[in-house]
Amino acid sequence: MKMTRLAAWAMVLVIAMPAALLPIAALAQAQQPAPAAPQEATPLSPAPAPTPPAVSGVRTTEVVENPYGLEAVWRGGDIVSRATIAILVIMSLGSWYIIVTKVYEQYKMGRQARAADKKFWSAPSVRQGTDSLKPNSPYRFIAESGLEASSKHGGLQGNVDVNTWITMSIQRAIDNVQSRTQDGLAFLATVGSTAPFVGLFGTVWGIYHALTAIGIAGQASIDKVAGPVGEALIMPAIGLAVAVPAVLGYNWLIRRNKNAMEPVRSFSADLHAVLLSAPKTTAPTAATVRG
Repeated sequence: MKMTRLAAWAMVLVIAMPAALLPIAALAQAQQPAPAAPQEATPLSPAPAPTPPAVSGVRTTEVVENPYGLEAVWRGGDIVSRATIAILVIMSLGSWYIIVTKVYEQYKMGRQARAADKKFWSAPSVRQGTDSLKPNSPYRFIAESGLEASSKHGGLQGNVDVNTWITMSIQRAIDNVQSRTQDGLAFLATVGSTAPFVGLFGTVWGIYHALTAIGIAGQASIDKVAGPVGEALIMPAIGLAVAVPAVLGYNWLIRRNKNAMEPVRSFSADLHAVLLSAPKTTAPTAATVRG
């Protein structure tokens, strides 16, 4: 009986103990303090300002300065390098000046040829036709040379027949006009043949100084070699840029001079025929004056 009661009480305690411990655990969990929030770290530097959003349709380009180029060659070069560049620049300016001026002169010769065809041959006499032409016209120069040869034919010149004398005078005038049309072409030919070699000289001189600087520095890395050698190689490019327009301009002007001289030769041949067919007036001789 006693053992039965003890077993019953033990069973009651086993059943009641979990029920009694659950409220105590819940109360302890409720009374447990909440964990402290971590403190914010003090920023060492201010946060960067947010970048504004890019505007659609607008492109931003970043300009990067080129450490190599013509400016670097001029600033870093010595007196020989600068003199070489100056010579090439003078050659280029002279070539373009000659090309522009010769084209303008050939254009004027074309206008003067049309004026001679319109005014000279419609005049009543050779003298009046010559006076109708402009003073700087090559056609007037040839006409005056022919008139002078036909009117001044005495002394030792009288030993030459009139036809040959007028032909010689007009031919000399034609040669003079042709010589004027070729002024400056020799400069173009010289520039076209020498400018590449001047640029090559600048290249050799630049590479020599680049290798000298590399030897002194004792470093032959690509960043030490690329700059000076690249700057030196700019020289032949400048030489070719000067020589090519000079050669093309020379050949082009030669062809244009040939086309411009064809009307001059035709005018001279017609003038020669007119002067030979015109009546001659003989100047009074000294014996006639005495008489």
